[in-house]
Amino acid sequence: MNLKGFLMALTMFASTLSFAAVSVQEVGGWFESGYATFTKDGSKSYNVYYKSVDSGEYLRVDGPLVRDYGTYARVDMLGIKAGDYKFKIVPVAEDGTEKVNEAVETNVFTAKAHDRGGFAHLNYTKGIGAYNDNGTLKAGAKVVYVTAENAKTVTCEVDGKTFTGLQGIMDGRNGKYGTTPVAVRIIGMIKITDTDELGSSSEGLQIKGQKSYTEMNVTFEGVGNDAVIHGFGILMRNCTSVELRNFAVMNCKDDCVSLDTDNSHCWIHNIDFFYGNDKGGDQAKGDGSLDVKGDSQYITFSYNHFWDSGKSSLCGMKSESGPNYMTYHHNWFDHSDSRHPRVRTMSVHVYNNYFDGNAKYGVGATTGSSVFVESNYYRNTNKPMMISMQGTDIAADPKGKGTFSGENGGMIKAYGNVFKECTGLRYVTYQNAQVEFDAYEVTDRNEKVPATVKAKLGGSTYDNFDTNASLMYSYTPDAADDVPGVVTGQYGAGRMQHGDFEFAFNNATDDSSYDINTGLKTKMLNYKSSFVGIIGDDTVVVPTGITAPVYNEVQADGPIYDLSGRVVRNPQRGIYIQNGKKFIIQ
Repeated sequence: MNLKGFLMALTMFASTLSFAAVSVQEVGGWFESGYATFTKDGSKSYNVYYKSVDSGEYLRVDGPLVRDYGTYARVDMLGIKAGDYKFKIVPVAEDGTEKVNEAVETNVFTAKAHDRGGFAHLNYTKGIGAYNDNGTLKAGAKVVYVTAENAKTVTCEVDGKTFTGLQGIMDGRNGKYGTTPVAVRIIGMIKITDTDELGSSSEGLQIKGQKSYTEMNVTFEGVGNDAVIHGFGILMRNCTSVELRNFAVMNCKDDCVSLDTDNSHCWIHNIDFFYGNDKGGDQAKGDGSLDVKGDSQYITFSYNHFWDSGKSSLCGMKSESGPNYMTYHHNWFDHSDSRHPRVRTMSVHVYNNYFDGNAKYGVGATTGSSVFVESNYYRNTNKPMMISMQGTDIAADPKGKGTFSGENGGMIKAYGNVFKECTGLRYVTYQNAQVEFDAYEVTDRNEKVPATVKAKLGGSTYDNFDTNASLMYSYTPDAADDVPGVVTGQYGAGRMQHGDFEFAFNNATDDSSYDINTGLKTKMLNYKSSFVGIIGDDTVVVPTGITAPVYNEVQADGPIYDLSGRVVRNPQRGIYIQNGKKFIIQ
């Protein structure tokens, strides 16, 4: 059967069906966004509107935010202030008119403000990325919707110039032509084979400014609960004002996300970090999940979900000259092994994180770093805090080599942390001028660490950044006992609704295991998106088993073009255009 015959048969079949009216299945709110799922009634498309309960005026949702998932449809609205909202779903007839008498209004949903605690927002009131601090898009912001279908061909006009492809748009948004905000919104799963040539051969997508700390105003975000980049990660260099949020990274090349050199006021949050490429040895689960180095400063990592990461987060190398201030808060270290984080040279605040069955160690302080570890919840975490070459780090090593390759020590200040089910707990607090300790435990958050308390190797002291009002931000930490509920709750770590990927760890075996979880890896590698398409676009998906049309069979309807505009005489598997409509041959 050729394509024309298939479409005619499909149309005739559809005309014989009867559909029930649209009905809302689910409606809910999240951080500065909301969603609804609904049944389809056979209409050509649906116009969806949203309004604040207080405003009384309905506004149209962007078309790409209304998507088809086969058995149901879903709409998401991004970039709204905290508050109460409603959706209205209006079916659209074949002639393009709205069926206003069949419109359906949803119940009220509540959008909650993002938690903007941490160093990224300190003294930076312009809003990080493409959004203002109230959650709305900045004036003049460009919004780009990227799917697997258009990742190579999507265009964006920025500062008077048009750029093509996902990497091409990032290359164009490098600060050379201006500071126009750009929000790149990922829909469904994008594999490395779907993308144009990526900027980093080792990492994948590169977001890079022209020079150190270039103002970028870029947000790279997922739409809904199922946005995934697969087979590549993200490298950031020379960036100020970049936000990454609400997507998963699966099977990355090296690091899932790497803030490599001279980045500032960047915010990485609500990401699901999965395994990277297996490079063997201590990189069997990938190199790193979330690394920051190279004089990057004023960065926040929050509400991220680390799924059995081998090396969760390296924070600092040896070349930083400062000031290098980082915050980790409300992250879920879910059976990940180590580096939560491993800190060199930097001053880092680690608060309200959920350490959940971590096999090797929690926080590691080396090379003159200062780390304030506050109000975290440790569940069966081995070696929750360590300073290089002293205390617990060398206590179990008969050769005294330690975990951190003999690096000089840093310093840890600890307050308000909770330890539960920690059967193998090793944690030694400083007392009476001893040299073998893991942290200086204080009884009040504002207590300073005395200058007489020094690292055994290297003699570094704690810099007391957290008690210096000119350096610190305002924040109100949750009680440590409440952290698991917050992090695993509706507004918790990872993607919206905790994503569309489900996997249950077995604490009895996985808490103490460093090995790859074969069940988790198999499920990750075999993950398939349930996203079908954007409702109302002209794409036709030709099911597997239908004979692919060739030029002679559809010649009467006009030539077939590839996406670069060239005539294709013998189309193979891929995406093509005919008579202004796209179709896919699978």
